[in-house]
Amino acid sequence: MSDVLRQRAEHQYAAELATLADTDRLPRPPQWKLSPQAVVTYLLGGKLANGVEITPKYIGNRRLMEIAVATLATDRALLLLGVPGTAKSWVSEHLAAAISGDSSLLVQGTAGTSEEALRYGWNYAMLLAKGPSPEALVPSPMLNAMRNGRLARVEELTRIPADVQDTLITMLSEKTLPVPELGIDFQAIKGFNVIATANNRDKGVNDLSSALKRRFNTVILPTPDSLHEEIDIVRSRLAALGKVLELPDLPPADEQIRRVVTIFRELRNGVTEDRKTQLKAPSGSLSTAEAISVMSNGWAMASHFGDGVVKADDIAAGLLGAVLKDPVQDRAPWQEYLETVVKERDDWKDLYRACRALD
Repeated sequence: MSDVLRQRAEHQYAAELATLADTDRLPRPPQWKLSPQAVVTYLLGGKLANGVEITPKYIGNRRLMEIAVATLATDRALLLLGVPGTAKSWVSEHLAAAISGDSSLLVQGTAGTSEEALRYGWNYAMLLAKGPSPEALVPSPMLNAMRNGRLARVEELTRIPADVQDTLITMLSEKTLPVPELGIDFQAIKGFNVIATANNRDKGVNDLSSALKRRFNTVILPTPDSLHEEIDIVRSRLAALGKVLELPDLPPADEQIRRVVTIFRELRNGVTEDRKTQLKAPSGSLSTAEAISVMSNGWAMASHFGDGVVKADDIAAGLLGAVLKDPVQDRAPWQEYLETVVKERDDWKDLYRACRALD
């Protein structure tokens, strides 16, 4: 697994999960690998009684994670809702890893997602040769989760066509999946539940029916509350990403991280951090995930084409690529921000020159 570019959470953090399981003495819901308290500790980090340090996977409101975990211990499914880059998929994966020990039971929602992806399909060669039979049935991740008492994940639920979405209703309410071709049904065993994610900005694409909404408890994941919190998220994720990508060790890039996060927050919120200057917001989401991407690109630039120190020149190109999602619509807000904010900050002159040089 050492050569895998991105290990699943249950493999990457196997040692932490094993330690938590060994020290966890609290009651566990059926089929859960950890107690709800231990799952929250795994997500938010902390120091165990034996001195082992658990790294935080999510930096944010503890109560939101407690609500999410408690939901999965009931018969309600969990819907993680938020703007792009608020760690919905990340939280979903880590919840599945900590609770079921398996985050791979995933359905990726797209406009082309069919009912078969949520229910089951058929091995057509076997179907033609022998007719409908249990051996010819190809189970979906959802069906595998039902049969094995695991968590299934559905990414971008609102991108799935509405009629396909409603395929979930019977599975979530009756905990059963009929197979009329065989005259049987599969009943979920204890431990089965569903975590779905959806993008706030997709509202109206394929709205959930009221019947399906009732089957979910919705937890809205917000953007980071403060500049300091968002900097911590970018710093920790950047360090983890650097290890996976085996980027050369570099001196801390805290100043550049602070700059990128400040720019993203100000443009995203339409006002400077000191609340003195109103700004026009560009069309992009300018999420925390994109800030991590800008910094990792700057790290690679400094490592391979610079002197080993992340500087303004190394992050400028990534900044432009993140902000100018629409080259026509976003250029005016960006130019205004450069001239009225970046240029006027005495310690940002190098960043202003680097961005202007690429314009």
